[in-house]
Amino acid sequence: MSGDQCRRRVGIVGYGHLGQYLVQRLRDDGLRHGLELAFVWNRDADKLKGMVPAELRLGKLTDFLERHADIIVEVAHPCIAQAYGESFLRTADFMVGSPTALAGLETELKLRAVAQQSGHTLYIPSGALWGGQDIQRMDEGGMLQALTVTMVKHPDSFRLGGHLGELARHARQERTVLYDGPVRGLCPLAPNNVNTMAAACMAASSLGFDGVKGCLVADPALPDYHVVETEATGPGGFSVHTRRKNPAACGAVTGSATFAAFWSSLLVCRGHGGRVYLC
Repeated sequence: MSGDQCRRRVGIVGYGHLGQYLVQRLRDDGLRHGLELAFVWNRDADKLKGMVPAELRLGKLTDFLERHADIIVEVAHPCIAQAYGESFLRTADFMVGSPTALAGLETELKLRAVAQQSGHTLYIPSGALWGGQDIQRMDEGGMLQALTVTMVKHPDSFRLGGHLGELARHARQERTVLYDGPVRGLCPLAPNNVNTMAAACMAASSLGFDGVKGCLVADPALPDYHVVETEATGPGGFSVHTRRKNPAACGAVTGSATFAAFWSSLLVCRGHGGRVYLC
């Protein structure tokens, strides 16, 4: 088989900070890893001008089939998976960079079903989640009894509206718990901030979005990093507690280490059959 036939064609949906990073890595290092950029789409198409060659820009997302991508990577907004996830999975593997979309039970069930029917893989990137594969193995073995994910960021690193936004704005003086409860209830309130929690819910499928507990904290004492803590418990008093510090620019929603983690996740996406796969 020739080198061209071995390459995986990658479509990137979204051209924010993470999308820009992935596009640049694909253009610089993709061929070395057997990856080739198939297309780039962004809601604001003007943002691509001068940054992405015209032949790689996709004007209408509904035209994605014309580019024959082997895997489509969403790094835009949860609404993309909700609106296009089924169509993507029918013809390609699909990495959901905004897994908060899957907090909608109907969306999760539909994408799981289409993956199984089509034989394509629904990939969930670990992002800032540490030990995701261990959580998944524990869950699959029937050993996971409870899981809590706590995310702590500077108040300026949140993109929140409504009541949570008000709480975050008033948290500039002291550490404040913004939310403490099932992750399903939090995802619609903070879709851009809790993708790590959503990934944990997909890893712990027996608990799911209703059973995994999420705690969101604003702390003005964290100007240059984010903290993600996980606590998994099992039978007989078994427990694991991890704490991950992710360097982040002041006010950044995404920590800097998460960019490289996404690239590593993409390198794993080589087709794992019709199932959900944490990468």
